Amino acid sequence: MGVPAFFRWLSRKYPSIIVHSVEEKGKECNGVRIPVDTTKPNPNEVEFDNLYLDMNGIIHPCTHPEDKPAPKNEDEMMVAIFEYIDRLFNIVRPRRVLYMAIDGVAPRAKMNQQRSRRFRASKEGVELAEEKHRIREEIIQRGGYLPPDEIKERFDSNCITPGTEFMDNLAQCLRYYVADRLSNDPGWKSVTVFLSDASVPGEGEHKIMDFIRRQRAQPNHDPNTHHCLCGADADLIMLGLATHEPNFTIIREEFKPNKPRPCALCGQLGHEIKDCQGTAREKQGQHDEFADTMPVSEQEFIFIRLSVLREYLARELTMASLPFPFDFERSIDDWVFMCFFVGNDFLPHLPSLEIREGAIDRLVNIYKDVVHKTGGYLTQNGYVNLERVEMIMQAVGVAEDNIFKKRKEDDENEHFVFFLAGRAAWSCLLDHRPVCPSECEAPGLRHEDAGSGAE
Repeated sequence: MGVPAFFRWLSRKYPSIIVHSVEEKGKECNGVRIPVDTTKPNPNEVEFDNLYLDMNGIIHPCTHPEDKPAPKNEDEMMVAIFEYIDRLFNIVRPRRVLYMAIDGVAPRAKMNQQRSRRFRASKEGVELAEEKHRIREEIIQRGGYLPPDEIKERFDSNCITPGTEFMDNLAQCLRYYVADRLSNDPGWKSVTVFLSDASVPGEGEHKIMDFIRRQRAQPNHDPNTHHCLCGADADLIMLGLATHEPNFTIIREEFKPNKPRPCALCGQLGHEIKDCQGTAREKQGQHDEFADTMPVSEQEFIFIRLSVLREYLARELTMASLPFPFDFERSIDDWVFMCFFVGNDFLPHLPSLEIREGAIDRLVNIYKDVVHKTGGYLTQNGYVNLERVEMIMQAVGVAEDNIFKKRKEDDENEHFVFFLAGRAAWSCLLDHRPVCPSECEAPGLRHEDAGSGAE
């Protein structure tokens, strides 16, 4: 599951928690590929003990990628998954444990969310196919050129769910992969590998957290163990904080917005389906040798250092003159609990709380004001004190009126800006001015736009 806009807000507020990973590449000599020696020290200057993989975040982009050609068959999908794990192992280089967790049977709330998402995806897929057919017919009728519509067997991502043949094959292939690496790769020799496949109930990240908690309960647990968790969901940050491990890092792909995607009709870059004109494709290369290749840039990885985030939160949550002893770990639990007021996959957010409007900062300020009256923390060992939470909610309710009034004023100001822009543009049109003059200060419009309409 995820928390909308949480990672973007967190990375902007605390930029020092983000570190770009250093990745060594294998070399090739006389046509022979030389793999990276993962027994050497980590080039990121941090030695990790345990690596945890939320496998569903790996399976989906490997089986039906969005930015490169899809694998032709199931064998290529498995190879892509193996290469992805190899790449993560090369970057992190765990020395003790590798834990791979595939989502098992989900909780009831997650099932409802999955069903609605899958029905919606199926409906949107049918609508997209109909739209493509309609636009294709229109382009062909007006003499445009489009490549022949090849009927490709589309991979149904709904089979990435417990109980399917695909998931059973994946579990068998992963067992073979682990056995091969343990036998042939020196970097795996001292690593203990755990594979929790789809037959084990629970979501992958929750199975990982249960494993970490069990390890913490062992009498021989090393408190300085450095954990690294791979996953793109924003709630992994909260789960990592909730473990209270001092050395916890999350690795994820760096998000790069506005990546170009080829048109689904003509396969060319620079436009979407609705803007396709059916123009002939330009020759790619001297002899058109790059016709079937798609420009692919390898995704880079970043580290989210929760140890640094804990230092930030320690400065922000520390409160003086409390009627009870201050406990930083308890305040971390309260912060994580309050963050879910802004919503996630299972809980709708409160109407007055939007991360983009500074909702978490507002909650922290309310928490620091009210905690003197509550007489204690909101949570304890996973249980919530509802009377104290009610006091927080009452304070949020007092601030709601101002929040809604500000939203209304912002909407009215936005509409007024558009009204001024339209009135200024129309005045230029009525005066038949070929170019919009400099004294026409139409907000949000370029003067050339209004002038081109006047012609």
